Order: sequence, then structure tokens, then C-alpha cells
Amino acid sequence: MSDFGWDRDFALEQAGEDEELLQELLNLFHDSSAGDLAKIKDGAAQKNSGAIGDAAHSIKGAAASLGINHIRSIAANMEGAGRTGNLELAKKLMPELETLLLQFKTVR
Repeated sequence: MSDFGWDRDFALEQAGEDEELLQELLNLFHDSSAGDLAKIKDGAAQKNSGAIGDAAHSIKGAAASLGINHIRSIAANMEGAGRTGNLELAKKLMPELETLLLQFKTVR
């Protein structure tokens, strides 16, 4: 799926070529990324750039393990913004990350 830069073949390989396992991994990604997005929003509201960086790091790693490259890239940029205390950039990236995560929920 090119909108997400998703390498489905890579993700399936990570799941041992098991379609059911891949679906389970995607479901876990959806659940964990929703929780991490909530942490990012809370971090932004509290001006806690460390919390933003930590939650974005979690999304980045999960997306990388499933070959979801565009989400990984946005999360990496957000992690960097959080780590350097750049709240403005983190807040600017938040809507795009949120939109991509919501859209990716439709992927099966």
C-alpha cells in the first residue's frame, strides 16, 4: 500500500509467511499505536517533550518491524523533535501521524 509506504512482503516475511500471524501483528500495532498516540497528545498538552519522544519511539519501532515506512518516518521525526525539546515541530507532525495511523487501521 503506497500511501503508507507499506512493504507488505517484508511484514509477511517478519510473520514467517503466516497471514494469520500478520493480522495479529497488525492488530497489536493498531492497539499499541493508539495508546502511544494518546501519550503523545498528553505529552504535548503537558509540554513534556520527553514523553512525546518516548511514545513516538515506540510507534517508530513497531512501524519499522512491520515495514510501514511512512509512519516510521513521521514517528522518527517526531521522536527527534521530542528528544530535542522542539514541541512546535512535534505538534506540527501530530495531525499527519494521527491521520496515517487512523487510515492504516483499514489495512487488513
